Amino acid sequence: MSAPFSSTDPIAIAIMGSGGAGAITAGGLLLEAAGRAGWQGLMTRSVGPQIRGGEALAMVRLATAPISAHGDRFDLLLALDWENAERFVGEVPLDANSLIIADPAAGEPPAALRASGAPLLPLPLAQLAKGVPEGRANIVALGVLARWLALPLEPLETVVVRALARKGGSAAHLGQALAVGYDAAAGCNGFRRPLPPVLDAGARWLLTGNEAAALGALRGGIRFAAIYPITPATDLAEWLTPRLQQVGGQLIQAEDEIAALNMALGASYGGVPALTATSGPGLALMTETLGLAVAAEIPVVVVNVMRGGPSTGIPTKSEQSDLNIALYGLHGDAPHLVLAPTSVSDCLFTTQWAVQLAETLQCPAIVLSDQFLGQSQAVCEPPPADSAAPARVTAPVSSERYDRYALTASGVSPMAIPGRPGQQYTADGLEHNPHGTPSSGAADHQAQLDKRRDKLLRHDYGAAWAEVEGEGEIAVLTWGSAAGPVREAAARAQAQGLAVKAIAVRLLAPAQPARLATLLVGVQRVLVVEQSHSQQFLGYLRAHYLLPTDIRILNQPGPLPIRPAAVLAQLSQWK
Repeated sequence: MSAPFSSTDPIAIAIMGSGGAGAITAGGLLLEAAGRAGWQGLMTRSVGPQIRGGEALAMVRLATAPISAHGDRFDLLLALDWENAERFVGEVPLDANSLIIADPAAGEPPAALRASGAPLLPLPLAQLAKGVPEGRANIVALGVLARWLALPLEPLETVVVRALARKGGSAAHLGQALAVGYDAAAGCNGFRRPLPPVLDAGARWLLTGNEAAALGALRGGIRFAAIYPITPATDLAEWLTPRLQQVGGQLIQAEDEIAALNMALGASYGGVPALTATSGPGLALMTETLGLAVAAEIPVVVVNVMRGGPSTGIPTKSEQSDLNIALYGLHGDAPHLVLAPTSVSDCLFTTQWAVQLAETLQCPAIVLSDQFLGQSQAVCEPPPADSAAPARVTAPVSSERYDRYALTASGVSPMAIPGRPGQQYTADGLEHNPHGTPSSGAADHQAQLDKRRDKLLRHDYGAAWAEVEGEGEIAVLTWGSAAGPVREAAARAQAQGLAVKAIAVRLLAPAQPARLATLLVGVQRVLVVEQSHSQQFLGYLRAHYLLPTDIRILNQPGPLPIRPAAVLAQLSQWK
């Protein structure tokens, strides 16, 4: 039987099946229906590296408040089959208060799941589906989940019909399959975890981090993109392509990652804000061109959706192990921008801000998203209305000599649009004088190094450089997708009487030592949380910031997510 729970507790569901069984589809439809009914939530997906077949897992967490991380356990595991299920055991923590629903025809759950103590409720999903024309076991399963959650069938049926009818499914038959599952779940009443009531549903958005990043790029002014497909960044390009065309822009599929960034850099040189998207292996190939963008002071944005590495690594799983290459991977002294979103919805703001900063400061910006953020779906509040983007400083037509790299108070010099009379200049990777003429002189090199550094250091990034919640003598420092479990753990710690401040760094380069020093006034202890094996974020913090001497580190590589309980356990040692 289920344990007592608070009406404000999130509810976590895992839907498991082999490739093609429809587990991911079912999870996405459930999340969308819950969003239509007023709840907020998050769905992440886990699949193997194979092109087709294999395992598939949808993990859905629902609540009345925004959700940006998975919890410590799942309330329900619904298995469409057990094929390759052993590959998911570590990703679906269950306990005696969880419930497993599975088709008895599929056999027994893996031993590790049975060892959790979760009771098993058998439901003949495949047999029930056969009793419905065009019946699908995953749609029957959705009916089961609707009853378990006390989710009205109406929003679920609306979502299912809209999504699947265009693929040839009959609306009547889809509704019938949902109803069959709903009726069959009468036997699980004793295990139910009904969703808490929603007082004010309001408007909700449903989007993935990759979609949010693409929308942020559009809002920032991007009108050209060149991308070579790579998991898990490809769906950013798929979403962006038709929408770029709607605003008069263009996306080109390049022959490789090097060509993609070179195309984007060429478009930006011509006056069109440009972007590319990739993952770790692609970023490694792009580093030489990024150095060219620094030297020639041409704005461009690279959205790097991180995955497990090194080399091909784990293409379908998340990790934060590209931090070092993003910060330090360019040869020579090459100051540039590195930013990281802290949630699925924040992918929109952070990418838009990256475009605006790149255009304003005339330099490349790397946005470090990851597979968790990029491919997770979230029901979230609509973002604020778009505001006008800062314009690139361009040079007016003049009869005077044009110095493209003139030394200015801000470090930013007007950038000419090619083809305008009197504004010709050399833009390449060679060091140069203020006019742009290649120079190996020590004075020119020193002056241009200072210029490229100072324009980043002198810019006022405002409060958006980090996300801060809470107050106390304990600070948790984190970044990227690790911010989700840190937020939840900090809230739990505060409820237990621990004074904790959570700081998620959004602007990683250039570092902001004075701003962090202000945030750390009164802080005696620091916990650093990151998803990397070699403690890359801790190394970055020690290199650029002054920290208290009492430091703990929670670093965990992918593919398993960092869970709030692990963060809380570290904090609790300071009670």
